[in-house]
Amino acid sequence: MRKTIILGIAISCSIIAQAREWTLSECVEHAIANNVSIKKIELAKEQQEIRLNSEKGARLPSLNAYANQSYSFGRGLTAHNTYENRNTSSTSLGLSAQLPIFQGFRISNSINMEKLNLEAATADLEKAKEDISVQVAQAYVQILYNKEIARVAQNQIQIDSLQVERLENLLANGKVSPAEVSQQRATLAQSRLTAVTAENNLRISVLTLSQILELASPEDFDIVQPDVREIGMSAMTLSPDAAYAEAVGQKSEVRAQEIRVRSSEYQEKLAKSQYYPTLSLSAGVGTSAYTTSGMPNEGYNQQFKNNFQQQVGLNLNIPIFNRLSTRNNVRSARLEYRHQQLQLENVKKQLYKEIQQVYYNTISANQKYSTSVQSVESASDAYQLTEAKYENGKSTITEFNEAKNRLMRTQSDMAQAKYEYLYQTALLDFYRGKAIKF
Repeated sequence: MRKTIILGIAISCSIIAQAREWTLSECVEHAIANNVSIKKIELAKEQQEIRLNSEKGARLPSLNAYANQSYSFGRGLTAHNTYENRNTSSTSLGLSAQLPIFQGFRISNSINMEKLNLEAATADLEKAKEDISVQVAQAYVQILYNKEIARVAQNQIQIDSLQVERLENLLANGKVSPAEVSQQRATLAQSRLTAVTAENNLRISVLTLSQILELASPEDFDIVQPDVREIGMSAMTLSPDAAYAEAVGQKSEVRAQEIRVRSSEYQEKLAKSQYYPTLSLSAGVGTSAYTTSGMPNEGYNQQFKNNFQQQVGLNLNIPIFNRLSTRNNVRSARLEYRHQQLQLENVKKQLYKEIQQVYYNTISANQKYSTSVQSVESASDAYQLTEAKYENGKSTITEFNEAKNRLMRTQSDMAQAKYEYLYQTALLDFYRGKAIKF
């Protein structure tokens, strides 16, 4: 019986069919490449690139061509101060260009602001990738834990089945009562029910991860079992403050918000640009031709040649009073700057709280795992003693099952603490700028 327990703990239950096994890094890479939310943020980043390109184009001259054809009918005043019925047609063609010379620093400030907005959008994309990495890791660990629980449950079925078989043989020889056999069969049925629940939890956790990866189906999907035998339960030497000092200079959400604070500074400069006059250079060429019924008219080619004209001009616009619009825009920009500063402070505080939470969760999982290892050892020793006494007729089947169930609970607690510690330590390293890996 003792050999059966040792073998049962070592054997993994075959709950998921043979499938391709994914490592954590493969899961993360696939999720980042296929997650819909990340794709939407990538589109937002591309849109920001277009806005930056548009602002850069504001420095270029504009060039437009025009053509106009008009007709007029009816009575009109002639050169002889009389009215006659006449039909007149007019044709005009031309090109016009305009070049901004000074726009109150609006163009340069807009370009600088959009550059920062693009950097912030890039940081947002990195934040989304980090978030999906954490989701994948959490789901990955949940599968590992559920696999462990399913293995324990399958082991209990194996033990209980052997006990039923043993008692049935003893019953045939008249050495035990039918009640003891019935009790053990009920225990076996309960173990099977527990295993069914564990298998279902495992399937659900596999489904959850496959959905995060945007897989069409969880069929033929499984994960690699990392080697966590030497999980390393060394004492924590890094304080939350030290971890935060490393994280605040690297985390993308902090960097994105710092960039938005700088961007809001240019937003205020952009609003102030409305106080300045603007100057632009304009130029154009054009020609026209006219025909009037009842009067001699030159040909179109000759008229276009004779009426050809060129013009160059400077256009100065000086703002004097715009109904307080500029002043209020500047005020709004200053408020936005203060808002972004407060938002940055809030992001940093939230990051510190998260690191504190992970730090103390790691310590708790460390202590829980150390305690659960001792509990499993004690429960295993107690089970082996109870098993020996039961086989020698010095213990009841009830005592045997209690010792077995106690061992099962401690094994489950140890599995939970082990994978919780594995996840929390990886998460703490992640906040410090390292990739999540087991």
